[in-house]
Amino acid sequence: MLEIIDAHVNLTFPVGQHHHCLVAQIPDRLRRSERGYVVADPARQWQAVKTILDVAQADGSLKKLHFLVFPEGCLPLAHLDDLLADLAARMRPNTVTMVGLEHVALGTYRELLRRFRDDNARAGEMVEQDVEAGGADSKPVNLCCIAVKEDDGKLRVFLEAKGHPFHGEEFLDKDRDLYQGRHCYFFRGGSSYNFMVLICLDYLYRDLYSSNIRRIIDHANHLYFGTRQTLDALFVVQCNPKPEHRSYREILSGFYGEYLEDTPGVRETVTVFGNCSEESEVEGSAGDSRFGVTAVVIGSRHKLARVALPEFSTDDFDGAPLCRLRFGTGTRLYYFNLPLHHELDPRSSRIPLKVHSILRPDGENGWKRLSGDEMVQGLGSESED
Repeated sequence: MLEIIDAHVNLTFPVGQHHHCLVAQIPDRLRRSERGYVVADPARQWQAVKTILDVAQADGSLKKLHFLVFPEGCLPLAHLDDLLADLAARMRPNTVTMVGLEHVALGTYRELLRRFRDDNARAGEMVEQDVEAGGADSKPVNLCCIAVKEDDGKLRVFLEAKGHPFHGEEFLDKDRDLYQGRHCYFFRGGSSYNFMVLICLDYLYRDLYSSNIRRIIDHANHLYFGTRQTLDALFVVQCNPKPEHRSYREILSGFYGEYLEDTPGVRETVTVFGNCSEESEVEGSAGDSRFGVTAVVIGSRHKLARVALPEFSTDDFDGAPLCRLRFGTGTRLYYFNLPLHHELDPRSSRIPLKVHSILRPDGENGWKRLSGDEMVQGLGSESED
């Protein structure tokens, strides 16, 4: 079970205005190694990440950016310092960057926690306890970095390890199994805006009564009844060939209203699933593995128009009590706003979630914004729900 650690960060988000998110749905190209899955071509992958940082920092239309989401496993460890240096030097204050790293050895994870101990002291203690109990430093770790650039320009670095059982547990070879992380952060930002970041399968149930997601709901409920604050956003970084899996629908159904108890702490949470693109190549994956499908999910009380476009569509995930904005599978940058709580007036026709722009690759090192005609090509039906 993941321990939820409260982390207070100094972020000054605009009160009463939308928060904006950019999801980089880019390819993961991973190969097997002694420490798990690593980036096959680190220099090429870092260049791809760097072009997105350039867009996020230089594109004038992205000045309102607050959250930048990269997929699971996309950053080579050798370029972590390059990423942090770039964010420290050029990223605007009051932004949060989430990026999944390639697998590292447990010993390397321990070193990183020590290096960034000011923000990861409790996490480091738990890892040291695991090592004392017999955990091997060679065990692979699936790692996520959350870099928070506060309102004064200070860059803080938080680290999480994937906590849910890995598919390697299905094999007799124990070396294929990952270290199971024991914590996740509950970020409490300025303007009473709270958010969390999970790594892919950490979103799923173990069982109904003892699961990571149930603990998150209980934690958010406790915050709500004590302070009337809620969990505003939940980000899930993925490298997922099965984004439409029934398991995700079951969790979302419980999260947004099908429990027997009320869950006010997460009722208005915006859930963002940031996946890698269909061009991903993961050594050992089945030939029909289909990556892609980044999605944004909100409660059913929000109004979300019914649309069916080649680049994105909306639905309720086969009857779940929610509204879902579902993107395509290609390599894209998706820029959209996150809904606000006050936009729940049933008399209003305003749609609380809007896609501001979609960018596609333009050559090796560039991105080009899709035109309005490209986005609406193949328009299906549209009606209010």
